[in-house]
Amino acid sequence: MKIALLLITAFLLAFIQTDDRTRYFPIAVEYPEALPEKHNLWIFMMAGQSNMAGRGQVEPQDTLSHPRVFTLDRNGNIVLAKSPLHYLEPTRTGLDLGHRFGYTLITQLPDSISVLLVPTAVGGSAISQWLDDELFRGVHLRTNFREQLDAAMQRGTPKAVLWHQGESDANDRNIPYYQDRITELFRLFREYAGNEQLPVILGELGLHDKNAVNRARINDVIHDYAANDPRSAVVPTTDLSHIGDSTHFSSEALRTMGERYAQTYLNTFHATETVQKRGFWQWLRGLFR
Repeated sequence: MKIALLLITAFLLAFIQTDDRTRYFPIAVEYPEALPEKHNLWIFMMAGQSNMAGRGQVEPQDTLSHPRVFTLDRNGNIVLAKSPLHYLEPTRTGLDLGHRFGYTLITQLPDSISVLLVPTAVGGSAISQWLDDELFRGVHLRTNFREQLDAAMQRGTPKAVLWHQGESDANDRNIPYYQDRITELFRLFREYAGNEQLPVILGELGLHDKNAVNRARINDVIHDYAANDPRSAVVPTTDLSHIGDSTHFSSEALRTMGERYAQTYLNTFHATETVQKRGFWQWLRGLFR
């Protein structure tokens, strides 16, 4: 009788959890055996609102760890990165683009380099709330970004900000001010990093719902900003799918975004830095080895 009850209970739990967004969330935390030297631990800050925080369904492939891809947990510890990375909204968070971003990077970087992904995005946050350091969903947005960056910089070197935000600003009231606001916010991010040349990579908004016209206007502003800031670049996303709510990108789309953000960093910024450090002719010879 007891065995039968246990089997029935297990079946019911499995059935209940079938549609549970957390059913593949990892339980085990893994810590790195050792950390690389500070200049070889590359920091990438993840900031913005819900499509950076991630609303995709986490699947087993998203929880595989790699010894050179790290993140910061809620206690400031460096751990091996497993999705979900963002923890500030425990009842909402899901798959984000960071895991695939990190994996894509390390396949094309020297073995000496490791990646530290630092999650700071909060769903629903508007650009003015970041600038005003507003307390939003329990988080002082800009203070949290700075504190997480400071913690990461004790052990690594900032390499870029990954930014996806704008759905909350896609309206007639905020669009006219959006470019000035992101210009000021990114200036502050660079100031915190102590690097005026810190790259910022921005993702386009999806154009899935009835507000597509205003979201397209935000995308125009993003492209205008990048055209005037050589240390920024835009990742295309308008061809990607959503989860069914016309706002949040699907798991497949987020993995693709992670790959695109990584390739944008590698092609636009890392390649340029490599050329500057090694010299053009040495770099060119290396391509044909």
